Amino acid sequence: MKLPPPGQAAPAAPVSTRSMVLWCPDWPITAALREHLLPAEHPVALIEKGEVFACSPAAREQGVKRGLRLREAQARCTSLTVLPYEPAQDARSFEPVLAAVEKIMPGVQLIRPGLCALHAKGPARYYGSENHAAAVLLKALAAIGLTAARVGVADSPFAAEHAARSTEFLDEPESDSVWIIPPGESPAFLSSFPLEVLEEPALAVILRRLGIRTLGDFAALTRADVRNRFGAEGALAHLKASGLDHHSVVERKPPAELDVVVHCEPPLARIDELTFTLRLSAEKFVDRLREAGLVCTVLSVRLQSESGEESVRSWRHPRWFDADDVLDRVRWQLQGSGNVEHGLRAGISRVQLAPETVEDLSDHADGLWGTGPDENIHHGLARVQSMLGHGAVLTAMVAGGRMLTDRRVFIPWGDPPSEAAAKSRDLPWPGQLPGPAPATVFDQPRPVQVLDSAGGSVDVDERGLLTGVPTVLVAEPPRQSAIASWAGPWPIVERWWDSKGRALNRFQVVDDSGRAWLLLLEDHHWWAEASYD
Repeated sequence: MKLPPPGQAAPAAPVSTRSMVLWCPDWPITAALREHLLPAEHPVALIEKGEVFACSPAAREQGVKRGLRLREAQARCTSLTVLPYEPAQDARSFEPVLAAVEKIMPGVQLIRPGLCALHAKGPARYYGSENHAAAVLLKALAAIGLTAARVGVADSPFAAEHAARSTEFLDEPESDSVWIIPPGESPAFLSSFPLEVLEEPALAVILRRLGIRTLGDFAALTRADVRNRFGAEGALAHLKASGLDHHSVVERKPPAELDVVVHCEPPLARIDELTFTLRLSAEKFVDRLREAGLVCTVLSVRLQSESGEESVRSWRHPRWFDADDVLDRVRWQLQGSGNVEHGLRAGISRVQLAPETVEDLSDHADGLWGTGPDENIHHGLARVQSMLGHGAVLTAMVAGGRMLTDRRVFIPWGDPPSEAAAKSRDLPWPGQLPGPAPATVFDQPRPVQVLDSAGGSVDVDERGLLTGVPTVLVAEPPRQSAIASWAGPWPIVERWWDSKGRALNRFQVVDDSGRAWLLLLEDHHWWAEASYD
């Protein structure tokens, strides 16, 4: 065995994983057609950032293609249906496909919506051959309406994916949806593919400069030389080009079922009866989350009555929901939509509790001294909020800005801090007040007067110089205070290029009683912005 030179890592060992890849062409279009109930022959284009992200075969026949601007695409196809591209819609629509595959062939890996991989060995042994296994898979997908799916089988997921994508070039019409690359022939199959399929643009540019145009040319290089010249990323790309792959099919773990659904038979018409019935289900809901190492911070409650009415509401908790909190939200939701004294308009027949947002349990561990008082506060404020409205109870956070009133932002109780406000706090704000911040910030600046020894109002001239020495502060007329010390001016200029911009000066003043003030001088008028208590 030949060892690598000192200081040099050994090249990665080749990996051969017989893989089966399922590919659904134009999956974003397929998902959009299913979501909006449009016929398959209808010309459709999905738009992202003003450009065509994907288009249907009917649209491509009329000249629409990926990358076109929206106006040009509509000019080429006047009957084009334009829809926004939604990645979440792709994933949501592909979930039933994965479920259908897992019923007959467990161990599916989702590569991306429209593309998934499986180990080929198990299905081939169970169904008799790789060809029969692929046929069974396509038949199962045809049963749910997917007739254009393609399957590729090769020695690696990379080669199998491109085998599936190349099925349209097969000469046998009866097998135009399956391409099986015999064991050991994946390198020959990939040899004619261009370098772009590696999805390594920088590496492809360098290889073309070296005269390498195809995967076969790249695979002909020795692995040690490729690793020494192009590093780890180049070595991994070389494995792909050689029909091997450092990746193997990783079976996805189906997400844990965290929702709890309760059917009430007979329907319950009283709130106390319903909450008593839901007690065990609420505890089960919280325990199921704890077993998964999660806590729920946003809860969705869906109530359905026997008359067909439905009430859906999302509840946010500042910390996380326990069983009592869940029951409280159900009770408040019912009290907000019906008459508490005389019961509901119709009995509740179904209740669904679903976590909209979950977080790791370790991030919400209790403190050393417990959290009882905080829980009481959360409970009381959330109760008031449920009665008066989501925006009736507010909490303050510090944002960015030059003026103190701009830095104070109110958000509804229980909502997460505003990302925009948090980001603005870290931005540079020339002219902002350095710490420590004043203890009291007035909702509206209060008018004051700053006088010199002669009784005249102190001002700042065009050169930024004071017209007099601040001597007297009239903050609460008719009471006057002597100014013991002062500092400033600090000019603040906002939007100097705009007629609506502001130009003012900021001062700090201490009166003879020891009280400190933050003053503003704007358009020859003095204002008290805050005070230091």
